[in-house]
Amino acid sequence: MSKSLYLFFGLSLITLIGCENFGPEEPMEFELLDGPLDGLSISEQKRFLAGDIAFNDDVFTIEKGLGPIFVGTSCASCHSGDGKGHPFNQLIRFGDNDLTIPSMLSFGDGRNQIQNKAIPGFEPESVPDGFPFTILVAPAVTGLGLLDAVPDADILALADPFDEDQDGISGRPHYNLPPEFSEIRENSIPQGNNYIFRFGKKAGSYDLLQQTIGAYNQDIGITSLYDPIDPFSGLEEDPEISTQTLNDVVFYLKTLKAPIPRNQTDPDVMAGKELFESAQCAACHTPTLTTGFSHIESLSFKEFHPYTDLLLHNMGPELDDGFTEGNVETSEWRTPPLWGIGLSANSQGGQIFLLHDGRASSIEEAIEMHGGEANNSKDRYSSLTPKEKSQLLKFINSL
Repeated sequence: MSKSLYLFFGLSLITLIGCENFGPEEPMEFELLDGPLDGLSISEQKRFLAGDIAFNDDVFTIEKGLGPIFVGTSCASCHSGDGKGHPFNQLIRFGDNDLTIPSMLSFGDGRNQIQNKAIPGFEPESVPDGFPFTILVAPAVTGLGLLDAVPDADILALADPFDEDQDGISGRPHYNLPPEFSEIRENSIPQGNNYIFRFGKKAGSYDLLQQTIGAYNQDIGITSLYDPIDPFSGLEEDPEISTQTLNDVVFYLKTLKAPIPRNQTDPDVMAGKELFESAQCAACHTPTLTTGFSHIESLSFKEFHPYTDLLLHNMGPELDDGFTEGNVETSEWRTPPLWGIGLSANSQGGQIFLLHDGRASSIEEAIEMHGGEANNSKDRYSSLTPKEKSQLLKFINSL
């Protein structure tokens, strides 16, 4: 072999090695939020894949029914990698801050969400003058099927609406009237015709079908058999998404795996877990829940660790957004699950944006903005030493 060939092959080998060294490393499984639950059958895996494609790959265009006014062009535009959204794609809703009069004001067609983008030839919307409004950042969507399968009895067992144990925590379920298309859970405990709502930042949706239908209609401007009213015209239109696709997306959301905790044997993480308990953070962010029976076997009777009680809590004046939803007070929020919070930056451009509107740029900032029922826990956190604070934050980041 000539010297020139030796030189050529040598340089090629160096190039290959160099590319391997400088290329991005494949993320570990525990660093990802997407992926199916373990134990799905072959047919369930196929349906998961169909929902995955619809949720993450399908982009709506004018030809596919986009708009004419909208917020995003796909599910993934707000839930990148199934994770938390960025304030760039925030939702803006307007309403009224008094539950004694109609709880939501609207454009006159029942809508109260701003579509701040528009296709050519149409004007995007803005908040009407003088109306209170709220800003919402999209949540992560993993592990939702587990939350959906928690029996009502378990949620009610965590509730203490009149603070009978006098610990300052008075969480309550959000009872409201489900839409006609929702299938009532087999383990439900109703109050008259009202049932426990558990999805959304103020528990404004009964189930994942209602949440998904509303997102397609209000966020993308896509009509369906369940919600045929066009958000721009207010008129009934032909469905722009099939019922099969909607149900595939709901199945996908139900069967997304839960976030995988990390560094659980780290001494600081273990110490932080004890501090989390002693500061009474777990009084609302309940570490462990258990599902009941589900027609999806992988969801039946599973213990999981979401760090939520699925209840509404008064979070004080600083987090009062002046917005009511259903029978929810303006200062009330459903406890957000903490699982996956340490991975938020992956879907938020390297910087985390926490709380309902993304105003907190760190976990510590979010804690300091807690009020109302969380005042005692915030005070306990403030009294910790710098090392203890670091340990508690490290624990939360590990979830």
